[in-house]
Formats: sequence, C-alpha cells, structure tokens
Amino acid sequence: MLQKVVRSAVINAPIDRVWAVLRDFNSHDVWHDIVKSSRIEAGRDSAEVGCVRAFTLQDGSFIREQLLALDDSAYRFTYCIVESTVPLERYISTVTLRPVTDSHCTFWHWESSFATPPGRERELADIVARGVYEAGFANMRQHLEQGGDRRVKSQTALPTALPLPAQRVELDAYGNHDVLRLRAADVPAPGPGEIRLRQRFIGVNYFDVYLRRGWIPGLLPLPGTPGMEAAGSVIDIGEGVTGLMPTDRVAYMGPAPGAYASIRCVPQDWVVRLPAHIEDEVAAAVLLKGITADYLLQDLGHIRPGQRWLVHAAAGGVGLLLCSWARRLGARVIGTVSSQEKARVARDHGCDHVIVTGDYRFAGEVQSVFGGGADVIVDGLGDAAFDENFTALAACGHWISLGQASGVPRPVSADLLVSKSATFSRPVAFAYVTTRQKLTERADRLWDAISDGSVKMPPIEQHVLGAASRAHERLESRRTIGAMVLVA
Repeated sequence: MLQKVVRSAVINAPIDRVWAVLRDFNSHDVWHDIVKSSRIEAGRDSAEVGCVRAFTLQDGSFIREQLLALDDSAYRFTYCIVESTVPLERYISTVTLRPVTDSHCTFWHWESSFATPPGRERELADIVARGVYEAGFANMRQHLEQGGDRRVKSQTALPTALPLPAQRVELDAYGNHDVLRLRAADVPAPGPGEIRLRQRFIGVNYFDVYLRRGWIPGLLPLPGTPGMEAAGSVIDIGEGVTGLMPTDRVAYMGPAPGAYASIRCVPQDWVVRLPAHIEDEVAAAVLLKGITADYLLQDLGHIRPGQRWLVHAAAGGVGLLLCSWARRLGARVIGTVSSQEKARVARDHGCDHVIVTGDYRFAGEVQSVFGGGADVIVDGLGDAAFDENFTALAACGHWISLGQASGVPRPVSADLLVSKSATFSRPVAFAYVTTRQKLTERADRLWDAISDGSVKMPPIEQHVLGAASRAHERLESRRTIGAMVLVA
C-alpha cells in the first residue's frame, strides 16, 4: 500500500527567486543540510528532463533520483527514486510553487507517494516529512536570507580568478554607422558589488546612435562601446553581492554604455532578475523602453482616462509600448509615423488616430482631432518639430522632450511656456531608477503589464552582434518598426 506525505510552507522570497534555485536539480547539496554531495550523471544539464542526480546524505545513505518533468510556467517539477539504500519503493515526488497574492512571498507545496517495508511505515514517513520536507523549507529560507552565499562560493571560485574571452563592438572615432567594429576582448573578474554576465541579447536604442555620432562625448570616450541594456545569465559575482547567483537569468539597464558585448561586468544595482515568463530577448528589447514608458505615464504624464496624448515615432520601440499602455489606461492617443505600414502597426498598438508625415507637419491635424490640442506630447523628433509641437500643445499641457533625432532642440523659454501655462520636461530614464529597489518596482510593473495584456509587445528585429553597424544603419533609415536587439 502506498503512503502519501504532503507538506507546505510559505517562503519569504519572490517565486522566481525560489524557482531559480529549485529548478536546478543538482542544487540541493547547497541549500539542504541533509545532502552531503551530489552530481548529475553523464554530464547532462541539471534542468534537463531525464537527468539523474546521484547523491549521498550526511548519514552515508546513497540515492539516485531522476527528473521526470519540469514546467517553468507552472513552477513545478516531478522526480522519482531509481536507486536507494533507503527503503523507499516506487517513490515519486512533486514540488509546486505558487505566488502569495498579497505579498512577495512563495507558497511551496511538496508531496510524494511511496511504499515501505512492513512495520517501517511511520518511521520512513516521518523521515520524509520532517527530515526532508520540513527541514528543506527551513534550509531554503536560510539559504535565501544569506543571498545564496554557499552556492556562490562553490560555483565561482575558479571563474572569479580568471578573465574570460569575449567579443565586443567598439568605435575609435565618432561618425557614421560604419565606425562600429567587432573585436576580441578579455573581461576581468567582477569587482566588489559587480556581477559578470554572459549576455544573450542586447537592446539597441536610438540613444546609442547619439553616442556613436559623438553628441555626448563625455559619456562615451574613445575607444568606446555603446549600449545601455542587455539580458543573459550570471557567470559569477564580486565581493559583497547578495541576492544573485550563477545561472540566474537577469536583465539590466545602466547609465554607462558598454552593453554591445558577449560578456560584461556591471554593478548589481543595475540588475533585475527575470521571471520565468519573460524571455531574454523580450527583456533586452523592452526593459529600458518599458521603464521609460512607465515614468512617462506615471511620473510625468500623470495618466488619466480621457487625457489626450500625442506620441511621435509611434511605431518605434518606446512608441508602441507607450501607446498600448496609455490606451489601456484610458487615454486618447494620436501617433505620428513616417509610412502607411507603420501607421497600421501603430493603430494595432493603441493609437486612436495616426498622422503619416515626413516633413514634421502635424499640429493642425492634432488640434482638429483633439479639439484644443494635446495634453501631453512625447517628442523624440527634436529641433525640426519644435514649432509644430508647441502649436499642437493644449493650454496647461506638458511637453516632454525625449530625444533629438532631427537635432538638438533649441532652448525653451519661460515666456514661450507662460503663453499657454505649459510645462516642459527633458527627462533621463536613469534618474527614475536610482536604486535597485526602484528599478525592481518599475520592472515588475512592466512584466505584469506584459503578462496581463496592458502592454502589447512590439515586433523585435534581430541582428547578430557583429552586424551592429547594419542595425544602426537600419535604425537611422527610419525603416524599422518596433524594438531591435543584437544577438551575442
């Protein structure tokens, strides 16, 4: 007769943090005190269904267990014992995690069924329930509170002593897209407070073009590597880093360029851990753009139902995210684009009305559609659209200068603004994520908005890292739609 043992607990950590540890089928010798040592047989990956872990317990017992199923979307895995010196027969166990809805905690459900020799039912059930499950909950809490230090030390002793070979895109002189060159580089071990990442996808933003042209030379001295965001996995960590472990899937955005590389060291305060439902490509494509949309809506635009928004470059990465999110929150949105193809995409992502223009003329149509102008203007066009933007602005409106594709905008005088009782902003995204907590809060809001459909994902165009020059050429041609990433 089969016995069933069921235990549950709440772990004071987000579900993705707990899952990142548990989905590694060979991690239990790090976080569970009952396990002395463990290895995955035949060199297979520790999250590969079918892999077998062979391990010894502190009392000398030997067990081999096989991973039968693993589901990242359901936060669940199932395994069985295939060989053991402990007399647990036909043992099958399932671990399931669920988020606790009113906090950043995790509900962990652990259950198993098995047979035992006659007369040992209670003894062995107690070992499983108390010695394995209940002790495991306590050990996991301790492990996460310590930031995974035991695992980090065991996994990173060798890598932190050595530089790692990598590739990165550099420019020796400012200029056109063809100044970008792919070169070999060695990436040193992470310093205090840093993590070293193996980057899989790198976000491309129009800001990278400004840096390449030399418009902000103090931010990108020569020779330099552009790029402000990427996604990948942690290789190793520097002294003082907590809450991150090797193999964790992460993304980052930072105020210093250098992301166009296959491996990079960055401060841990730039980094957010990725939930299982957000793919690396998506994170690299939308983290900076999505957080930009978040502060535009919440902090500067003070979004409200019926508010009138004018969004330029509405078919770009920021534009599509912003338009769909603003529409979901009840705003009316006009977008400007440069082609009919882009107009179709902009409408599909929330624009009520789209203006197709190649000569920066739009104010009359905005005034006509909105009957008094736009309450909020998000302008990435720059100087060529200066006069039209002010004409399109409603009384008491807010004009947000987000970019300068046509050139640096002229200064906005107080006398000009007072004529409409208007306000003007020229924000920088990194000022809105000055701490890791603020970055995490905004990123979580973005991931949630993607999950519940508030944000409709833009198309993502891919180029390999070595084709960064081609990516910039495409971006400047105004032929791209949506977001763009480099594949490292």
